[in-house]
Amino acid sequence: MITPDYVRHMAAYNAWQNGQMDHAMGGLDEAALRAGRGAFWGSILGTANHVLWADQVWMARFGGGQAPEVVLADSAGIFPGLAAWRAAREDLDRRITRWAAGLGADDLVGTLSWHSGVLGTEVSRPIDVLLVHMFNHQTHHRGQIHAMLSDAGTSAPTTDLFLMPDAGAASRF
Repeated sequence: MITPDYVRHMAAYNAWQNGQMDHAMGGLDEAALRAGRGAFWGSILGTANHVLWADQVWMARFGGGQAPEVVLADSAGIFPGLAAWRAAREDLDRRITRWAAGLGADDLVGTLSWHSGVLGTEVSRPIDVLLVHMFNHQTHHRGQIHAMLSDAGTSAPTTDLFLMPDAGAASRF
């Protein structure tokens, strides 16, 4: 279904998007970042925290680091402020990029099994589908953040994949 080049391209897109989002969030004060805006995870920072939390969970499942000690219900508060979120996000984006760089075609074949705390049961799914899910989940919630940034009166970042710097130079997936 997908190739290692696809995963590397999406890892680069993820890092680019998070950098742009960080820049836009940096133009807001803490009150604006924490203000409830009707999103599922409440605020801009809450939603950004949730995305980071979920990426940590997926990377732990894929063998790329430790899972967070916080449960899903508390994911919106995993990092208390923008500076802590930024440091963790940058570290995780580097980790995702390094992990993706080392993938081979065989790494995308097979099934991943884990215990889902949310479902309270064992789950097994194809690895390639789970990778697509991880990147899709990021995009979904960054879209919510994009809308909340606009609502907060700041310029929301460019999200179009084809506008990513060096997008045309990337290997085709």
